[in-house]
Amino acid sequence: MADNIRDITIIGGGPTGLFAAFYAGMRGSSCRIIDSLPELGGQLAALYPEKYIHDVGGFPKVLAKDLVHGLVEQALQFDPDVVVDEQVRDLEHTDDHFVLHCAKGSYGTRSIVIAGGKGAFEPMPLKCPGYEEFMHSGVEYAVRDPEAFRGRKVVVVGGGDTALDFVVMLKDVAESITLVHRRDGWRAHAATVSQVEHAASSGEVELRTFYEVREILGDGVVDRVTIFDNRTDEDVTLECDTVLSCLGFKPDLGPIKSWGLEVEKNRILVNALMATNVSGIFAAGDVVNYEGKLDLIATGFAEAAVAVNNAVHHVDPSARVNPGHSTNMKIFKDE
Repeated sequence: MADNIRDITIIGGGPTGLFAAFYAGMRGSSCRIIDSLPELGGQLAALYPEKYIHDVGGFPKVLAKDLVHGLVEQALQFDPDVVVDEQVRDLEHTDDHFVLHCAKGSYGTRSIVIAGGKGAFEPMPLKCPGYEEFMHSGVEYAVRDPEAFRGRKVVVVGGGDTALDFVVMLKDVAESITLVHRRDGWRAHAATVSQVEHAASSGEVELRTFYEVREILGDGVVDRVTIFDNRTDEDVTLECDTVLSCLGFKPDLGPIKSWGLEVEKNRILVNALMATNVSGIFAAGDVVNYEGKLDLIATGFAEAAVAVNNAVHHVDPSARVNPGHSTNMKIFKDE
């Protein structure tokens, strides 16, 4: 285990975790990333690779997959250990370090930065017959490749950013798009709502507000879906090849909840140093909460820098918290 101990172990390989890994390397700390998904990039890579992101500094707009590519390249330049498809289970405290016990092995670390997004990666289910039966046989909750939907009849269920983003993404690819939502209000950015409403008015998209899914039907694969008007209970059956369920994800910290961390509404409470109530454990990104918290990638980057710099100081109290400007660092002088 002595050879296995790293200065900082980052739990989560999404944008915040990747930037934290870069920062750890920039500070000269040995680092490890552990992520439950089979590839780095978090939800951006797993769910929204073709989605444009508009609010990351330096990019007027950037595809999620391209942002992930840049973040991975940036993070891996200092050769952190990368452990993917691994589930963190238990935490053990020793005299001078922690041991993370995972499904496939145990990992020693002098400090921890939790950057695991909103926790367990589990979509909220459609509570109707056929949802589980047809999962990945016509029922999906992500669009990894828009071309997979070309020429298909698609029913999108939901009223948030993800649902409306997928409608905009697929309206010129699919044969037809129907958006089903239980009310006539939207929980999405105003610009995206405007795009969807314009597409509906021009006949590119069919809106079914005040409707919910009754049942998903087919023979081996989805070929139709029954929806109902929640004001009259009247059924309507639509031909479709794909039901995209976009109801969000269950926020669940999983085993982390048993680590003695102060938690409120499935989020870890941190102070201005991104420190938790357990010495040596820091957190950043959507998993944390504090007064004024904003769930943004840009905010996660800043929180990652704060968390890592304070973790560096925790591991080596003689190290400065403030690293100074990267342009003046010796580590980059040869570039």
